[in-house]
Amino acid sequence: MPGPLPLLALRAFAAVGREGSVKAAASLLGVTPGAVSQQIRQLEIRLGTALFIRGNREITLTRAGLRLLPEVAGGFDRIEQALERFDRRRRNARTSVRIGTTASFAATWLVPRLGRFSARHPRIEVQVLTSADLVPVGQGAASVDMAIRHGLGVYPGLESERLLQPRLIPVGSPSLLANGAPIRRPEDCLRYPLLQDADGMDWALWLCALGVADPDRLARRGNSFSDDYLLVRAAMAGQGLALVRDTYAAEEIAAGRLVRALDIPWPAAFAYWLVTRPGAGAHSSGIAALRTWLLDEATEAARK
Repeated sequence: MPGPLPLLALRAFAAVGREGSVKAAASLLGVTPGAVSQQIRQLEIRLGTALFIRGNREITLTRAGLRLLPEVAGGFDRIEQALERFDRRRRNARTSVRIGTTASFAATWLVPRLGRFSARHPRIEVQVLTSADLVPVGQGAASVDMAIRHGLGVYPGLESERLLQPRLIPVGSPSLLANGAPIRRPEDCLRYPLLQDADGMDWALWLCALGVADPDRLARRGNSFSDDYLLVRAAMAGQGLALVRDTYAAEEIAAGRLVRALDIPWPAAFAYWLVTRPGAGAHSSGIAALRTWLLDEATEAARK
């Protein structure tokens, strides 16, 4: 039989033979009845024999059509089964999820826990990217699939869920606070040198959450440290006020090496937020699994 195999015509023949109707076959294939009829006529010309007997309102297979249909239909069934097996293997293949956060949060909270996620989801690989800047989420080659951001939870165009709410407290050395201006309100902290975390945002976000305006961006000034331990040590040395987790400073406060500069209710909006593109979990099982695990881990951590 010369020429390439007429797959479209064979597909139309199998559909009409099974459905017993050109119209039903056309609906199944997503084409017009006229296109189906033309494909069948071309196949009959190619084979040199009629495959259907056409009546006014019905179409039935000829003897030749009855002999050919099981072979052709079976061939397409095997193709569909092969595609289904391929799709299952693809779904079961390893999935990669990129998550972005700060280096300090990754080192102190995320990375030590990731082994539990890998044990539960061995086919999902997590790539942790750290940056002091806000890495784009879900847009472009340099983006991540999700991010953990420290702030107020307002990220236009993105969905944010509260993950953790560690309590940050302003601390300084006893000598610094004894010789400086009294601190009675959050804005009084701006009278002191400020010590910053790696991204230099905690003071500004903390004050914003407490309703303090900072038009001169005083909250962003000061030396910065990539590690919370270094931040605490600088505060102990009297270099300025530091905003640190209460757990990190508890031992130093108890020993008198640091003093809590201000004791006020914690601003509820200031937290670590899990940030994704809208609907990202519905399109990626890896993102959905990591999101669920992170929220579960945060809930468990809050109970301790």
